[in-house]
Amino acid sequence: MLTTSKFATEHADSYIAPFAIYRFNQIAGDVTKTDALFNGLAPQVKYSQMGMAVAQVITTAKKNALGYVLPDFTQADTSGTPITLSSFRGKFVLIDFWASWCRPCRMENPNVVNVFQKFKDKNFTVLGVSLDRSKPAWIEAINADGLTWTHVSDLQFWNNAAAKQYGIQAIPQNLLLDPTGRIIAKNLRGADLHKKLEELLGEK
Repeated sequence: MLTTSKFATEHADSYIAPFAIYRFNQIAGDVTKTDALFNGLAPQVKYSQMGMAVAQVITTAKKNALGYVLPDFTQADTSGTPITLSSFRGKFVLIDFWASWCRPCRMENPNVVNVFQKFKDKNFTVLGVSLDRSKPAWIEAINADGLTWTHVSDLQFWNNAAAKQYGIQAIPQNLLLDPTGRIIAKNLRGADLHKKLEELLGEK
């Protein structure tokens, strides 16, 4: 039985190929390979309705794909001071998308606090990006959960500019960047986050 990627490669002129590529992307989550498969399609298949749909999936996936350097953004912190992502270059950075009203986010916060305390002196930090719309609720949650790292928000709820820029459509989500700003892991939770940071930075 042909795999989805093999089918797309060997049947580049088939209108079934975009469906195979879409399925490959769902299973593998490898946007670079997905893009390569798509670019190998015959022009008429690329510009078919399903082909255009797959092209949009690839465009969105590239916004936060592993191996890509995350484009810069600037938002205000709790005091109104503009904070730019690029100012964290040189460190491993966990960009944590969350909100005070998000119960799963609040449940994960103790784990993020734990890793921050464990690795903050080893070239690691956290940047919280909140999808809140109420500044008092946002600040209250930061204080209540003991989140002592840098926090930013434009208080635009799901229209948060950074979240839209990076294709974030659900929270909690996080992106782990290396010191060059390249995405090296996504959506690490609990023990998986600890394990990844220990691999990168060593145990405390």
